[in-house]
Amino acid sequence: MWKSRFFSRLIASALLSMSFGNTLNAETTTKLTVVVEGIKNQNGEICMGVYSSSKGFPMSTDDVIKSACMQPTKDTVTHVFSGLKPGSYAVAVVDDQNGDRKLNKDFLGIPKEGFGVSQNPTVSVFTGTPKFNDASFLLTPNQNTTINILMKYSLDS
Repeated sequence: MWKSRFFSRLIASALLSMSFGNTLNAETTTKLTVVVEGIKNQNGEICMGVYSSSKGFPMSTDDVIKSACMQPTKDTVTHVFSGLKPGSYAVAVVDDQNGDRKLNKDFLGIPKEGFGVSQNPTVSVFTGTPKFNDASFLLTPNQNTTINILMKYSLDS
């Protein structure tokens, strides 16, 4: 009697600890909803990339951790990225009119296609290319985050 009760408790506690262990080791992920507003053209693609560090931000497509391209049908598009770990991120968007999936610039380095960056920092000849720190935002565990990005078709004055 005593042995069976002891083994029952031992098995129950082992199963309970295994279930807590799985809960503690479960990887928390979040969802990021990106809303791009102010799209002027419906004949190109809106391409966006999510960056987890300053490496390559915002120009390199090799350094994005998630990306998506979609055909706009109106002046706003929305895309949901899932499976992101909590942390600091930034998003860059291009209104890709020629299908090369990059931001084309003129000989002075001024964008020839629409662009946008999370947190909508000022982009001018004086400020230059936005920095990751100016565009970054925090994703917290178990919380869905929505960011709005305004497309720009010229530099800010």
